[in-house]
Amino acid sequence: MWAFEKVFYQFYPLGMTGAPFENDGIPAKRILNIRKFIPHLVKLHTGAVYFSPIFESDTHGYNTRDYRKIDTRLGDNEDFKALVKDFHEAGIKVIIDGVFNHVGRGFFAFQDVLQRRWDSPYKDWFHISFDGNSNYNDGLWYEGWEGNYDLVKLNLQNEEVVKYLFESIDLWVRDFDIDGLRLDVAYCLDRGFIHRLREHCNTLKDDFFLLGEMVHGNYYEYINDGMLHSVTNYECYKGLYSALNSSNLFEIIHSLLRLFGPEDWCLCRGMHLVSFADNHDVTRAASILNKPEHLPLIYGLCFGMPGIPMIYYGSEWGIKGRKEEGDPALRPYVEEPEWNELTDLIAKLAEIKEGSKALNYGSFRSVVLTNLQCIFERKVEGERIMVAVNADDKDYTAHFDAQCGEAKELITGKRHDFGGGSVLPPYSVQFWLCER
Repeated sequence: MWAFEKVFYQFYPLGMTGAPFENDGIPAKRILNIRKFIPHLVKLHTGAVYFSPIFESDTHGYNTRDYRKIDTRLGDNEDFKALVKDFHEAGIKVIIDGVFNHVGRGFFAFQDVLQRRWDSPYKDWFHISFDGNSNYNDGLWYEGWEGNYDLVKLNLQNEEVVKYLFESIDLWVRDFDIDGLRLDVAYCLDRGFIHRLREHCNTLKDDFFLLGEMVHGNYYEYINDGMLHSVTNYECYKGLYSALNSSNLFEIIHSLLRLFGPEDWCLCRGMHLVSFADNHDVTRAASILNKPEHLPLIYGLCFGMPGIPMIYYGSEWGIKGRKEEGDPALRPYVEEPEWNELTDLIAKLAEIKEGSKALNYGSFRSVVLTNLQCIFERKVEGERIMVAVNADDKDYTAHFDAQCGEAKELITGKRHDFGGGSVLPPYSVQFWLCER
């Protein structure tokens, strides 16, 4: 699967292009502004992009009105088709959000139910009771997603709903030439629906990638040949920043061993989860870390651990934003990309990851672990890389059996001699390609 060897980049188009929060119905071609990012992503060694919601919606994109029409605030279908073509010509794959658990109140079928009630042919598309009432005083009750009644839950057991969604996906592949889907709130989706979705997508395009959003739940239950190729690794997302903030690298290494370690009982060994330092739903890494010196380290860990790294737009140059400040703080307008020392490091990490079988497919083993230092090994036949992190403000000398005399430090290109112990500078990350 191509996705296992790529670094992903996430766009939140409605926010980053400055679209108004409420759908004002005024056509604009904002999505074409994202073209400015293509040279940036090539330089960043990004192999794939993920677009958060792009279809016509009430407000933030996840309350869909029309699955077959690009949001008016962003442009039209031809605009997105042209943009995907530009990405493909740059060698970058494209996946988009598949929001199949729920729709917005403006969705055509739900509007028909509100108007025609029992007479609507769409009344069984949702979980509705005509004996109750909603928070919007509709004179009927319906199930919303986790108590959010602007998000009307779809009945994925209904064949007409499944047919509508699958035909929409057919259109996305045929007209836009997308390479995969990220399934919103996959942990809420009916598993039978996910299985049918996988079977359907297998017929559309070779190696069509399916990624599921898993905020909680058992990852391994969703990744197999009949379900998803990957899920989001929220367990390690939390472990990454929490371990650095609490001076307790045991936390993240424990999670990595639990998921990917060498023992047979490890839950996700051999699987490719999506790893990330932040995204559109959580506080930015530059804001959640207590020490700015730890920002390069969180990316060193993210790119060194098993998984598919995903960068959220702007975080590669250190954009800040806190969840408690609301969605606009997490999804800001960005006119064009920036580049700084952090971006340099992430680009180098992406380049290393892109060309490494050990980092893409290798086993995981903890070699050295203290509260503020860790060294772990990624290994496949013919390649062995050790990732070393020092989260302290002073040098640390690691004494361990490296099982080789010298290595090439891949970030700097310098030689590394293991004789007499390995000195880790303050707030540093190193990737050692071991040589026998």
